[in-house]
Amino acid sequence: MSLVIASPAHRQSRSSLHSPWFAQVLADADIHLDGNRPWDIHLKHPQTLQRLLQSGGLALGESYMDGWWECHAIDRLVERLLRARLEDTLRTPRAKWESFKGLMRPPKDSSRFRVVGRVRYAVGNPVFQAMLDPFMSHSCAYWVDGVQTLEEAQMAKFELLCRQLQLRPGMRVLDLGCGWGGFMRYAAKHHAVHVLGLSHEAQHIQLGQTLAGRLPVQFELSDYATFNADGKSKFDRIVSIGALEQVGQAHMPAFLETAKRSLKEDGWMLLQTQGKNHSERLLDVWNDSYIYPQGYLPSLEEVTQASQTHFVVKDVHTIGADHDRTLLHWHQRFEMAWPQLRLSHDERFYRMWRFHLLSSAASFRTQHHQMWQLVLAPKALPKAKR
Repeated sequence: MSLVIASPAHRQSRSSLHSPWFAQVLADADIHLDGNRPWDIHLKHPQTLQRLLQSGGLALGESYMDGWWECHAIDRLVERLLRARLEDTLRTPRAKWESFKGLMRPPKDSSRFRVVGRVRYAVGNPVFQAMLDPFMSHSCAYWVDGVQTLEEAQMAKFELLCRQLQLRPGMRVLDLGCGWGGFMRYAAKHHAVHVLGLSHEAQHIQLGQTLAGRLPVQFELSDYATFNADGKSKFDRIVSIGALEQVGQAHMPAFLETAKRSLKEDGWMLLQTQGKNHSERLLDVWNDSYIYPQGYLPSLEEVTQASQTHFVVKDVHTIGADHDRTLLHWHQRFEMAWPQLRLSHDERFYRMWRFHLLSSAASFRTQHHQMWQLVLAPKALPKAKR
């Protein structure tokens, strides 16, 4: 969610920040202060509005984490804020400055891929085991007709990916950013392929290996930048589900270079990534601070431009609307598991995770964010002159 709430009122005195102007701005988005509808905001701290007007989207998330305001249906609240385009019309210099600072902050080690998900995944396997389906698929599900459960929707997504890749028994498949290996297990079991998965998280690999049992899958703890550096290992197919947005904007070309050198000349790559509808260099400050530090959601144009050096785009499939429903299922399961999870996590973590899941659902519902599946094929090498 790229939301900044602020106003022309940033020039006004502190006492004027509680004027009817702000209430009218919210009313234009069909939101009432201390109203009785699920998406209305209930203020719990006298300086909440002042904080929002000063720091925008960062303060919206942080003040919720701090218990300064409540809302029964955060996704419906954020949906109204986004549909009213308040992020375009109401901005503060401070919010812009915080976004710019986040963008310009150099990576800790520019010679390696920055996998921003390390902060997100540091919460540990138990949170994700409670929230995700039995495949442990931490990506958009596919809610086709007839699908009822999260597990069924994830299996439908896996089957869609396998059909798009036209997998055949005996193929070698590389999964870049395999997580806990859900796709690997499905493809190996249902399509008789051999899969190598790369992950930067040792805890993912340990659990993934346990879940895989005797299936022909293999995990490797690897930095994508150095994998298969000599290009001698070739795969029939490559899949990457949700890894591209985690390597950061500057490293997208290198990520795709790794895929190109690891793919056979007649191979295909399936790239699933979330992104936004337009190129924008300002980061979402709250997500940058708490969920994906220095993560980057590219536009479709940026993805295709980054890939065109090595690949041609054979097909693009959009499933962004499906992620709204997926996130709501994750939130429901997280809420059900919270009585147990609260034994190892505090209330601020609960509110952070709840705000993240529900505000993200709203961003996909309003199409501010999208989810694409691109089928890529290597560019044909020019024939040598005789």
